Amino acid sequence: MKTSRVTIHTLREMKQRGEKIAMLTCYDATFARLLDESHLDILLVGDSLGMVIQGHDTTLPVTLDEIIYHTRAVARGATRAHVVGDMPFMSYQAGIETAMANAGRLIKEGGAHSVKLEGGAQHAELVTRMTRSGIPVMGHLGLTPQSFHQFGGFKVQGREPGAAERLIEDAVTLERAGAYAIVLEGIPSEVAERITAAVAIPTIGIGAGPSCDGQVLVIYDLLGLNDTFKPRFVRTYEKLATRIRTAADAYVADVRDGAFPAEAESFTLDPGKRAPRADAPLAAVLHVGGCAPAAVDDLPPLPEAERGKR
Repeated sequence: MKTSRVTIHTLREMKQRGEKIAMLTCYDATFARLLDESHLDILLVGDSLGMVIQGHDTTLPVTLDEIIYHTRAVARGATRAHVVGDMPFMSYQAGIETAMANAGRLIKEGGAHSVKLEGGAQHAELVTRMTRSGIPVMGHLGLTPQSFHQFGGFKVQGREPGAAERLIEDAVTLERAGAYAIVLEGIPSEVAERITAAVAIPTIGIGAGPSCDGQVLVIYDLLGLNDTFKPRFVRTYEKLATRIRTAADAYVADVRDGAFPAEAESFTLDPGKRAPRADAPLAAVLHVGGCAPAAVDDLPPLPEAERGKR
């Protein structure tokens, strides 16, 4: 039976029904397939891959080509979830025409169903241009990682006087510009609740409290793949770092001891085609090779020209 694809209209309807939206980051086809089977609504190919996959300290080094590569893989693995491609740093800030071309590449080459970009009212014109051109846009407000240096690090936003009102205004502006959803990251729960009530489009929270229309986490954090990273907003559902190390330790021990591979994990020739022993008689060799057993004297002599070549 064909699975219905989650669309931007599906997500708006979920908000209207009060049904929470589940979103996770994803970077490859295998995880996309597994998460799709768990009925995730949205898979975000986030620039967070710069940190969890590439080993950078921030998301800033990630390139558009890298996002396209990973988005293409995720799109192959997902048949139900809505796939969002992140617009990396400086792929949309340099100008509207450049941003339009880059967003178009994410859709055409990456197979994304929509794009996500960080920032509020300053990008309203760009959001309008994109949506009018058929490119759905997810906004991103609050702790926007691409503003790492401007914020002075990864710090909760919206606590300063007037900051909450500015975030609400940005959210309303993005909605009017045509955004279909907004990620709210690293802001007080009370502010996220006010924003969620102020807009008709879904809000997806990460470190923004329970009142958002949906939640998102980085899949590597959810699975506990980095047991030294324990921010307050993450709930770890597995401890895969420990389990992976345990499995790898067991594999290394089996290889060192010669316990792997065992006979059950090895291939053999077909019974009728086993290689002969070195001391097997010539008749047996010929039989294994597919010939009927024959005495050496019964074999035809080699042609004169061939004798020196054997």
